[in-house]
Amino acid sequence: MTLKLPYVVERNNKKNKTSKILNQGFCPFLRWLGMEEGVTPLVWSNIAKYGAISSSFEAARKTLIDWGISISLKRVERLTYCFGKIGLSLRESKIFNLSIGNLQLGDTLKGQRVVIAADGGRTRIRIDKKGRKNSKTNRHGFTGEWIEPKLLTIYTVDKNGKKIKNGEIPIINDGTYEDYQGFLKILEMYLVSLGIHQAKQVLLIADGAEWIGHHIPPLLEKLNCPLETYELLDFYHAAEHLQVFADNIFYTETERKKWFKQTRSALKKGKINSIIQEMNKLSLEFTGERRKNVDREINYFIKGNREGRFNYHKISSLKLPIGSGE
Repeated sequence: MTLKLPYVVERNNKKNKTSKILNQGFCPFLRWLGMEEGVTPLVWSNIAKYGAISSSFEAARKTLIDWGISISLKRVERLTYCFGKIGLSLRESKIFNLSIGNLQLGDTLKGQRVVIAADGGRTRIRIDKKGRKNSKTNRHGFTGEWIEPKLLTIYTVDKNGKKIKNGEIPIINDGTYEDYQGFLKILEMYLVSLGIHQAKQVLLIADGAEWIGHHIPPLLEKLNCPLETYELLDFYHAAEHLQVFADNIFYTETERKKWFKQTRSALKKGKINSIIQEMNKLSLEFTGERRKNVDREINYFIKGNREGRFNYHKISSLKLPIGSGE
């Protein structure tokens, strides 16, 4: 289909006789439809998706060509980064509206069973060195800095605890390299815009990170979450701590596997108090560095139990997930 559309180009001040075109123009009608950068929203979304998840932009380009999207390598890179900037700009706009009280309260989560999963990750960021470029490669050197991205997922589950994927209720995935305060602003923005106060049940799943336990529960209380709001330590992380304890206590692989399997099963059944008692008993004969490692794992369970975050049996009976694998 061929369309004849008006095309708009910006110019310098008309009083200036040497007026020249400043930049490339655009078709207002196509922009209104969301067709910027010469591609439709669907094509652009696919370019950004493969540009983000592929091992390289060249790999993304080959995949896109296989799907019938013929595009240059530089364009894949440019459109991927541009797509990300638009998303960040939209997010910042919503956070600003939240700060001034203008963010619209949604009702998407009204009557829903909501799961909020939060976790910290570990990624290596390439940071260019300052100064002159290398004379041989004509490039700046770089350092690889390890940085923690703080990640969140918000989704709903049905009466059987299965994730709802019908498209009517969005599945939120986001994250930031900012500190916990920046993360909390993002989380609050999503919860307010989705209408978390109208949810039927809310479950917060996370690992034992201090910043999560100290700051997210008060935020949920501030947002008037329902009475049926629960906190849980991710079962996989808890089991991982049991494994570390077993590795420090037992000398043979057979003993480690047997104890871990039995204790993991007991943990899922809610027998956390008896587990802590047994761990304390097993640790008595150890001293030095080994004792420090063992005590660290015991304290993890003591603290989590004190805060009521090992109620796997109860949460399972409510048909809610006990892991943050999402």
